[in-house]
Amino acid sequence: MLYYLFDWLYREYDVPLTGVFQYISFRAAMAIICSLLISIVFGKNIINYLKKKQVGETVRELGLEGQKAKEGTPTMGGLIILASIIIPTILFAKIFNIYIIIMLLTTIWLGLLGFADDYIKVFRKDKRGLSGKVKIIGQVLLGIVVGGLIYFNPSITIKEKVEIDQYVQQHNIQSQTKYEKAKADFEQQAKRSTKTTIPFVKNQEFDYTSLVKWTGKNYKDWAWLIFIPIVIFIITAISNGANLTDGIDGLATGTSAIIGSTLAILSWVSGNIIFAHYLNIMYIPNSGELTIFIAAFVGATTGFLWYNTYPAQVFMGDTGSLALGGIIAVFAILIRKEFLLPILCGVFIIENISVIMQVSYFKYTKKRYGQGKRIFLMSPLHHHFQKKGFAEPKIVMRFLLVSIILSVLTIVTLKLR
Repeated sequence: MLYYLFDWLYREYDVPLTGVFQYISFRAAMAIICSLLISIVFGKNIINYLKKKQVGETVRELGLEGQKAKEGTPTMGGLIILASIIIPTILFAKIFNIYIIIMLLTTIWLGLLGFADDYIKVFRKDKRGLSGKVKIIGQVLLGIVVGGLIYFNPSITIKEKVEIDQYVQQHNIQSQTKYEKAKADFEQQAKRSTKTTIPFVKNQEFDYTSLVKWTGKNYKDWAWLIFIPIVIFIITAISNGANLTDGIDGLATGTSAIIGSTLAILSWVSGNIIFAHYLNIMYIPNSGELTIFIAAFVGATTGFLWYNTYPAQVFMGDTGSLALGGIIAVFAILIRKEFLLPILCGVFIIENISVIMQVSYFKYTKKRYGQGKRIFLMSPLHHHFQKKGFAEPKIVMRFLLVSIILSVLTIVTLKLR
């Protein structure tokens, strides 16, 4: 909202300093500062309110050291994260930008889904919360909406090869005004597409329409039949992965902050025509606004660590964890970098896989041998290391170091092709 106000003051009255709001870098910096202040300054008030309302965590008996000490710690702290993302985004981003609309929709949708789960656990004293089926249905519905918007909305376009410099030279454009006009004309040439980036491969993109060629001559008209289910799968997998990772103090929050920082770099270069040209990557017009959103995301998760590091003063609950994973998934899809998620979100994915392996192997051995056996001492994976006697802060720090390595590898894919 502030963007529109200062843009009006700049264009109509040329008020000094208002022109800085034209720059995405400035608004991103303001967003991260604002989100940090909201999460740290107002976070304490929210925690005190949760304590007053006795919104405490009921800890399941898992036989883990120090587990009982966490009994009664305030939960639903994800409200701090959600507020720290939504408020700065509304203040500093172009809120009518389709990419921002999709990200706000994702944040609110999954935030409400997680809130409903926490509400049932806390106030109705039902430890099960929402059933797994209801959560999956909520994620699937979001995937349908997001996938449909990405596929059918005419404002979501890409430019596969960035040729703005050649375009400018061909039209003998020398002044900055003419350059901006040429850039605008160039962006209008961008087209709707179901193509995405293939990591480690130069000048190659994968087109989802290739998966439906078997349908006949008009196969491109049916690409949504494969594209939307893929979007649903990615959102569900990463959202649940973040939810499972939220088991020890600071792990899900710290990992999300690292992933968010990497996505900020990827969105910046994808939405900037100069960097996209230099790196020879897909240019996505109008997606630069996503940098403001992800800056708020990084500020929110980093600020939440102020209260969530060991020993945690507040837990985010499903209100935060479901939203964090979904935000990361949708963001990666929007900037056409979803094939990088297996690397970037490696911690989330391995936590997910550890649960699948544990449950599947237990059921298999029980059916075959009459007694279930386990691969890990406990799943998700971080609980396995707790059972082995590792201190909680040590597990978190080592998982975060792994996440940093994976994030660096993700960034390196921009040039390692």
